[in-house]
Amino acid sequence: QFLGSTEVEQPKGTEVVRDAVRKLKFARHIKKSEGQKTPKVELQISIYGVKILDPKTKEVQHNCQLHRISFCADDKTDKRIFTFICKDSESNKHLCYVFDSEKCAEEITLTIGQAFDLAYRKFLESGGKDVETRKQIAGLQKRIQELETENTELKNKVQDLENQLRITQAHASP
Repeated sequence: QFLGSTEVEQPKGTEVVRDAVRKLKFARHIKKSEGQKTPKVELQISIYGVKILDPKTKEVQHNCQLHRISFCADDKTDKRIFTFICKDSESNKHLCYVFDSEKCAEEITLTIGQAFDLAYRKFLESGGKDVETRKQIAGLQKRIQELETENTELKNKVQDLENQLRITQAHASP
């Protein structure tokens, strides 16, 4: 379950994460009391980053590039909770992403750590050239996301116009 993300002052630290977890758990309790469910998400972890996807539509909700992740930890007091801090590419703010996973919080944290190790090995093997490629790929992924959003908006506008045309034709018919 994705508890959400919240802005944090520092790019790392257990106390920073603890405050973020407290804040988002409190927000979850309020939402639960209002009848809202905590959304389930799917994570894709690779040497390029962590993608947070809608489990049904597979739509990317957040794409956190690995080189922007500055801290990752599972909560030692609550074994279900894991977090990571990522610097947002647009606002340049540090956001702490908080998740509640019934059984595998520690494993997910370790997997993100393995992604860092693999990315670093790949960086060393490529002599540092891979960083530019990753930046280009990230830029293109962002552009694709923007175009997909624009495409969806345009499809909705076309649908609205078609509906208006049908209504107009229905009123014009004798």
